[in-house]
Amino acid sequence: MTPLELRGERVLLRPLELEELDVLHAPHEGLIEPPSDDLEALDRLRRRIESSGRFCDGRLDLGIEAGGELIGSIEARHPPAALPPGVFELGITLFATHDRGCGYGTEATRLLTEHLFAALGAERVQASTDVENTAMRRVFEKLGFAEEGVMRGFMPAGDGRADYVLYGVTKAEWGG
Repeated sequence: MTPLELRGERVLLRPLELEELDVLHAPHEGLIEPPSDDLEALDRLRRRIESSGRFCDGRLDLGIEAGGELIGSIEARHPPAALPPGVFELGITLFATHDRGCGYGTEATRLLTEHLFAALGAERVQASTDVENTAMRRVFEKLGFAEEGVMRGFMPAGDGRADYVLYGVTKAEWGG
């Protein structure tokens, strides 16, 4: 099976490369789980990179490239027995703050959501973000995702647990 590449106007979603392990493992603002020196965590990341570009073990990992540079990563998850059939969850990280606000996250989210509906049989795509992350919330709203509610105390944070807002869009609603 040929690894997936999705090309937009300004971004390319493409398989990650093992040479990018250090970049992917480095601390980045906004990461839910900071990188650890744990060899098991590093091995899990290495396996994700090796299978990226293919839907494997309930996930599809892709790098976000702009101007020939890896600027982030995006993933679609459908863990077996964790989500109903046809439901996928997105996760996205942009590495550098100068890449935020340029539309790269919006385009990457649109490209992957379109692919999930068109090629992987998605009936619903959902994503969540910290209630304070207004930029990501605007991305979801701009793309037609509906705010569905706040998950209180959802994500471990430095000073306790953060509230996250859940967004979703169905295949019937998707306009891209």
